[in-house]
Amino acid sequence: MSKAKESSGYPCYSTAKSDEWYARAAKVIPSGVYGHLGPAEGQFIPVNRWPRFSEKAKGSYFWDVDGNRYIDYMCAYGPNVLGYCDPDVDEAARKQMELGNCTTSPNKVMVECAELLVDTVKSADWAFFAKNGNDATQGAILTARAYTHRKKLIFFNGFYHGVSPVVMKVDYPGVLPEDVANNLYVDWDDIEGFKQLVEENKGEIAALIAQPYDHGNFYDNKFPKEGFWQEIRKICTENEILIIIDDVRAGFRLDIAGSDHYFGFEADLICFCKALANGYNMSAFCGKEFLKGAASGLSYTGSYWMSAVPFAACIACINKMKKINAPALFKELGTEFTEGLKKAGAEHGFDLVVSGAPALFYLRIANDDSLMIHQDWIAECVNRGLFLASHHNHFINASLTHEDIKESIAIAEEAFKATKKLHPEIG
Repeated sequence: MSKAKESSGYPCYSTAKSDEWYARAAKVIPSGVYGHLGPAEGQFIPVNRWPRFSEKAKGSYFWDVDGNRYIDYMCAYGPNVLGYCDPDVDEAARKQMELGNCTTSPNKVMVECAELLVDTVKSADWAFFAKNGNDATQGAILTARAYTHRKKLIFFNGFYHGVSPVVMKVDYPGVLPEDVANNLYVDWDDIEGFKQLVEENKGEIAALIAQPYDHGNFYDNKFPKEGFWQEIRKICTENEILIIIDDVRAGFRLDIAGSDHYFGFEADLICFCKALANGYNMSAFCGKEFLKGAASGLSYTGSYWMSAVPFAACIACINKMKKINAPALFKELGTEFTEGLKKAGAEHGFDLVVSGAPALFYLRIANDDSLMIHQDWIAECVNRGLFLASHHNHFINASLTHEDIKESIAIAEEAFKATKKLHPEIG
């Protein structure tokens, strides 16, 4: 451990070496660290309470360049589903690497991986592989437009489906109005609004793209109303609109057969990424048989999309998730952790709201609408070795132990005490 800033059961970490590495990075990399892992984009406030660079990772932990250990509930923003450096997945990847990875003809392991996905995912008759979640959602949109010969897409407000211009917002840097000119928007759970959009754009809508439940950022996550998806499915079928489910975050965490199966309906196209291969870089979108021809005709590929090592890792990862009944385990561990957090917060006057699925939970201190108190508490947690995010949902991984959870709650409680000193107005 690095030298502590204060004396306590869980003293604050020093991040001096992280600061040094960040200064070096800023000279040669835009923003030093860009995207959702960048200090600004990731809401790492204040910046000097957070690690910017890691040294190693194992199981439920990672260590930063200062030697500080973190119990990690962000799990690399989702890919760490079994635990960092899972021995079964890494061994499968190692064996495949000895045979080859990127080769002129794809390795037969790609076929085995596709067969496993089709056998596992209820709504899947085929699988198309890529690398990032954005690749999968973009591929599904292209397939929907190719099949329907329609332009328009429906989004539920608060959406995030990647970084292609078509799924971004018109006020984002570099995005043009014409990039999103065919996008239609409606509030989550608003069936009447959805019906009106469909009626006003009769015969022009290619697809609805949506997460299986509303797990956006900066607000409490929520499950669909009873019968919501069944009604949406009926409307879309009657109007020949395809349903694309973005299961990039939630996929395999609620249901091994897919989150559409969890909510009792079938998607036409479904996108996976984060939990596919325990950190090996791959994604997939899967679809119904009638869409296979449209997917086959896409001009859509990438230099590494058929690399073999991630396919071998994916097979090992999915089989292990099945063996341990990962969704049930995540629900058990996530419930234990979040209930402990709520209890600890209440004891110190904090109204901690937990929303979403226990496997993919979202946290918000409701005492203050400004979100500043919440950000202060998160920073106090992180700077003591409990890695949470300020305004993003969190992830449970299979290597997490009850002892890890016990320690996490103890750190959170100390962070609540420190935050109360910063904000004596809390009751």
